[in-house]
Amino acid sequence: MTARIGVVTFPGSLDDRDTQRAIRLAGAEPVALWHKDKNLHQVDAVVLPGGFSYGDYLRAGAISRFSPVMETVIEQAKAGLPVLGICNGFQILTEAHLLPGGMLGNDHLHFICRDQKLRVENAETAWTADYEAGQEIHIPLKNMDGRYVADERTLDELEAEGRVVFRYLDVNPNGSLRDIAGITNEAGNVVGLMPHPEHAVEPLVGSGRTDGLPFFTSILKKLVNA
Repeated sequence: MTARIGVVTFPGSLDDRDTQRAIRLAGAEPVALWHKDKNLHQVDAVVLPGGFSYGDYLRAGAISRFSPVMETVIEQAKAGLPVLGICNGFQILTEAHLLPGGMLGNDHLHFICRDQKLRVENAETAWTADYEAGQEIHIPLKNMDGRYVADERTLDELEAEGRVVFRYLDVNPNGSLRDIAGITNEAGNVVGLMPHPEHAVEPLVGSGRTDGLPFFTSILKKLVNA
């Protein structure tokens, strides 16, 4: 049976179609989910895509966190449903308290769009098992509010528990504390990151790399072998 991975569209989502394509290329079935629909339609995993949901009013992701679909996503994520938040999706996950910390404006106060070098710190989550710990990859990055922040106690816990999943290399593009580019929850089923793996799945388009495809093959293998 083909794994079904839902992709939520919020008002202002930009990368939902790209994410659906990445899922399809990995061999799973993408399922479009609408933010006002609480029903996840029996998907096996959920992706919250990048974009500027609700125009990033108040704070990035702050309004989307209260969309009807998030009520079900939060409930199911706590029960073990794999959830990936990309860029704006990562911001929504922190606003929903599925991941700790929060996102602030880039320290240089400018929107940034670049190919970003990362190091895989944790290859044991539901979304990163096809990587190797210590592997260096390049993933496109584009954000205005990408600076990850948390108090020192939370940062220390993330480090001690191996919950920092990705770290920026060569340059910190937005001022994120401890060069953190992505984190996971304690169970490893919820992952959020600022870079966009869905833009690095085909050698002829986007970044010209396929370093992002293992996100989607990782979850597919986990679902098939579950």
